[in-house]
Amino acid sequence: MGSSLKKYLSVFLIVLVIGVLAACNSKESTTDQKSGDSSEKKEEQVVEFWTIALQPTFNDYFKDVIAKFEEDNPGVKIDWKDFPYDAVQNKLLTSIASGNAPGVVNLNTSMANQMGTKDALVDFNAELSDEEKAAYFEGIYSSTEIDGKANALPWYTGLPVLFINKDLVEKAGLDPNNPPTTKKELNEWGKTIKDKTGAYGYVFTMESRSILEEGYQLLSDDFSKAAFNTGEVKDYIKGNIDLMKAGVIPKDVLNYDKQVQLFGSEQVGMILSSASFINQIKTASPDVYEKMVAVPSPVGDAGIRFSNTMNLVVPAKTKNKDAAVDFAVYVSNAENQLAFSKVASTLPSTVESAKDAFFSKNDGSIEGQALTASAGSLDKATDFYIGIAAASDVNASITKHLQNIYLNEADIDAELSAAEKEVNDIIAKNK
Repeated sequence: MGSSLKKYLSVFLIVLVIGVLAACNSKESTTDQKSGDSSEKKEEQVVEFWTIALQPTFNDYFKDVIAKFEEDNPGVKIDWKDFPYDAVQNKLLTSIASGNAPGVVNLNTSMANQMGTKDALVDFNAELSDEEKAAYFEGIYSSTEIDGKANALPWYTGLPVLFINKDLVEKAGLDPNNPPTTKKELNEWGKTIKDKTGAYGYVFTMESRSILEEGYQLLSDDFSKAAFNTGEVKDYIKGNIDLMKAGVIPKDVLNYDKQVQLFGSEQVGMILSSASFINQIKTASPDVYEKMVAVPSPVGDAGIRFSNTMNLVVPAKTKNKDAAVDFAVYVSNAENQLAFSKVASTLPSTVESAKDAFFSKNDGSIEGQALTASAGSLDKATDFYIGIAAASDVNASITKHLQNIYLNEADIDAELSAAEKEVNDIIAKNK
């Protein structure tokens, strides 16, 4: 072999080796880069978590929950932000429109369903197994289901209880250990209290949901028109008017402070309210506080109790949807809901949480009675929502006309007809 050929082959082999080494280095570099990108990508999986008015009171609780979730989910970071109640929905709409939707957001049922009807939220029916869905009380979970889609996971909730002035009911010859369990029995107790003591029997809720509680419909089955302008509903309203005329239920009770005043001055024997009512009476009338008894709220013919639930939603356009769904499920699981109930004095929407001894260890105090009474009512709970995007407007219209009937003695036929027209117009405008 000639020297020139040997020299050529030597140069060729050197170039070949350099090329191979360069390729290897390139692959290693690419692999490292991909590995680095993957690692970097995990670090960038930030899930914004928005709550309503929970900071700073519950900072320790949420820091612990977030730390445990992040430990179990390497590469996912939770960025917790808290907003006032009246700001969160507009801020959410703005963030979605700008392409910067958060990951998990705390909304009430009405807000969640309004967003859901715009296809703006993840459908949890598509994300959860039947077993996972069964972890929540059916009536509360289904409160955000519209057209087969579940717009939210239920989180913490609250239920009204019946507060009774023990002295007044005993003076009326009634047994507070055997309280009324239905609205019909409540009416009978109210009449007896009025007859025997001169005090009002109980405070009545003059809202549209009172019609639903008795098993009457507000809208047709397909939500296409009003369905409350019926003879049965008119008879129900007339019955309430008769109770007002008889002094069984007071008329002017829309103001919460007025309700506290009536109960605190022993002018009314019973009131349906939330646990926060206890502290109001304790401050305003310590002597009446000592006479209070709390029992489960009586049910109407529909056999339901309306809860007031806070939910967790995941915007459909959030950047890290899977991580956000996982976090929403984690925050609302039975263990974490139970822990939150203990620090926040709320009720859980999860079945297993409600079985804990914390909710049944009635210590005899009015606070203990209220907790046990409300927790024991969760199986009959559902959140109040009519089922359409314009639900708030529909509810406001019906309530306005009902209150005009009860407070101003307006004509029932005229008011229900006016409400029917308004509701049908609202539905037509929002189709």
